[in-house]
Amino acid sequence: MSKITTNTNNESREWKPWEKNLFRFFFIFLVIQIIPIDWKFYKQLFSINWLHLHFHDLFKLTKYQPQFFSDNQIAEWGIGGFANWVVFIVIAAIGAVIWGKADAQRKEYTKLYYWLRVLVRYRLAFVLVTYGFIKFFPLQMPYPSLSNLLTNYGDYFAWKIYFQTVGIAPKYESFLGFVEILAAFLLFNRKTVTFGVGLIFGFLGNVAVANGFYDIGEQALSTFIVLLATFLFAYDIPRLYDLLIKETPAYANKFIPKFTDSRLRNARKGLKIAFLAFVVLFAYKAYDNYTNDPYKIPHTPGLSKAFGYYNVKEFVLNKDTIPYSKTDPNRWQDVVFEKWSTLTIKVNRPVKIDLSSGEEVHEKDIDRNYELAGYAGRHYFYYDADTVNHTLSLQNKNKNQRNEKLHLKYERPNDSTIVLSGINENRDSIHVVLAKINKKYMMFEGRRKPVKI
Repeated sequence: MSKITTNTNNESREWKPWEKNLFRFFFIFLVIQIIPIDWKFYKQLFSINWLHLHFHDLFKLTKYQPQFFSDNQIAEWGIGGFANWVVFIVIAAIGAVIWGKADAQRKEYTKLYYWLRVLVRYRLAFVLVTYGFIKFFPLQMPYPSLSNLLTNYGDYFAWKIYFQTVGIAPKYESFLGFVEILAAFLLFNRKTVTFGVGLIFGFLGNVAVANGFYDIGEQALSTFIVLLATFLFAYDIPRLYDLLIKETPAYANKFIPKFTDSRLRNARKGLKIAFLAFVVLFAYKAYDNYTNDPYKIPHTPGLSKAFGYYNVKEFVLNKDTIPYSKTDPNRWQDVVFEKWSTLTIKVNRPVKIDLSSGEEVHEKDIDRNYELAGYAGRHYFYYDADTVNHTLSLQNKNKNQRNEKLHLKYERPNDSTIVLSGINENRDSIHVVLAKINKKYMMFEGRRKPVKI
C-alpha cells in the first residue's frame, strides 16, 4: 500500500460539493482519453514490426486519441477533431452524476487527485518527447526544396507556409524541439512540474493557436495538450496566489507520497525506467532516420549534376514550336531538377491539390508527398533514370494525377543544357531544350557581413 502524508496545509479537509463534482467530471473526461480503451489503438500497436521499428510507429502511438467518428465523417460535418470531444463530455457528465450518487458520502478525493496528476504528467511527457525529437532532428518541417522556393506565395496552403517558414531555419526548429524535450523532463519530476507547465503554456499554447489559424490539422491534439497542462497548473494556482498576490508563505508540496510497499516501489521505479528507455529508443530511431533516410524526403538520388533551375529555352509539341507563354496549357515555362529523383514543371495547367499533410511514412519515393502536399504551383514527377540508355521515365507524384506519364530521352550537350525528347502524358511528341539558370538564393548565400547587436 502507499501512504500519502500531508504538510501543514491540511490537504485532508473536506471538499466542497462543486469541487467533488468538478473532479469527477474531469477524472472521467481525462482518463478515457489517456488510458487506451480504443480497439484501434491496439490494432495499431500489434501491427508494428518490432524487428524493423520505425520511429513513426512510436510517434503515432503517443499522439493517438480515441475516435468515435472516422476522419471522413469529421471532415464531412466540418467540426474537425473536436467532434469526438462532444462524446467525451457527454460520457464524463453522465458518469459524474452516477458516481456522485453512488459515492455521496465521500468527503474528498485527495489521493485519487494525486494519481490522476501522475497519469496526466506521464501522458504529457510521452507526447512532448516524440514531438520534441522530430523537431530537434529537423524531420517534421524539413528544409524547403528548390521547387518550393520557386513557388509563388499565393500558391501555398496556410499550413505549408508555416512549415516552410520554420523549416528554412533548422537550428531554430531544433531549439523548439529542445524546449519540448526539456518540458517533458520537467514534468517527469514531480518537484519541477510547475516549470514544465510554464514552458508548455509559453510554447505549446502558441502551437495550438498556430494549428488553428494555419489549419495545420492537429488542433484537437495540441488543444488537448494545453488542456492537460492547464489541469496540472490548476493545482498550483492557490499557492501562486498566496505567494505572488497575498505575499504570504506558500508550501511547495501539499502532500508527499511515501511508498511503503516494496512491490509498489519497484513498479514506480519500473515505470521511470520504461519512460527513460522509451526516450532513448525514440531519440535513436529519430536520429537514424534523420541521418540515413528522412521520411518526408525521397531517398533515391537524382540525375547526376542536374540539380537546379532551368528555363525552357525551346519547346516543340508535335513538331510545332511554341513560343514562351504563361497562358498556354501545354507550353512548359520552367523546370526544376531536385537533388533527389523529383522533377517539377511549371505550366499553365490546373493542379489537383493534394490535401494531405504529407506526414505518413512511405517506402516508395513516388508516395512521399510532403514536397507537393498543400500547394498548387507546380507539377511534380518522380522519375527513373536509365543512365546507360539516357532515358527518363516520369510519373506524376500527385495521387490525383498518377495517370500522367512521360517517357523521354535526354542529352547533355554541355554542363548547363539538358535536351529532352519523347512522348508526353497525352501521347504527343515533345522536344524540350532546358537552359540552366545560375540563380542565387539569399538563404544559401548568407549575409555579406555578420549581424552585430
